[in-house]
Amino acid sequence: MQRLLLGVDRLSTTLGQLFAWLIVGLTLLISAEVFSRYVLNNPHDWALDAQVQMYGTLFMLAGAYTLAKNGHVRGDVLYGFFRPRTQALLDLLLYLVFFLPGIVALTWAGWNFAQDALAIRESTFSATPLPVYPFKFMIPLAGGLLLLQGIVEIVRCVLCLRNGAWPSREHDVEEVDVDKLKAMVHVKDEDIAALDEFVVRQESHR
Repeated sequence: MQRLLLGVDRLSTTLGQLFAWLIVGLTLLISAEVFSRYVLNNPHDWALDAQVQMYGTLFMLAGAYTLAKNGHVRGDVLYGFFRPRTQALLDLLLYLVFFLPGIVALTWAGWNFAQDALAIRESTFSATPLPVYPFKFMIPLAGGLLLLQGIVEIVRCVLCLRNGAWPSREHDVEEVDVDKLKAMVHVKDEDIAALDEFVVRQESHR
């Protein structure tokens, strides 16, 4: 069971990392369009549509990845103080009542939207139209991946209720832990305060 859960985690992680490269493409596209518009005086009417589709794809396909890393926003004010079994019970109820109906509806409606867009070869309204139906197929794809990862999280809740501890999950890059970083480079809070005072004195003498 644990191998299956981690396998789905790896799938969500791999796809999330793959589609994260859209950030690079989006940055290059925006930079090129700004240069073309303001330096060469040659704007492209399709550029904004392409940017919206790239960002929308990135946003939607990041959902399963973020859920796999337990990174979605939650109210941790009280939740973090609960025992694992209590956390699992709350999560399980929320998944069943809110998550599953919402994501199933998203996937179902997204598939219908995508089929309709494909049937009419839907495109943008710019002078140089871009096809919209490939972008709309990202909706059911994102919903299906999110649903799959959500089922894995529900299984984790059940396992935690049974065992009293959360099962492990696939790990990826983590945010910088400032305290660990200071310990690694042997920097103390007093050193940082002394450096701040030195900078302030230098600035006051100018």
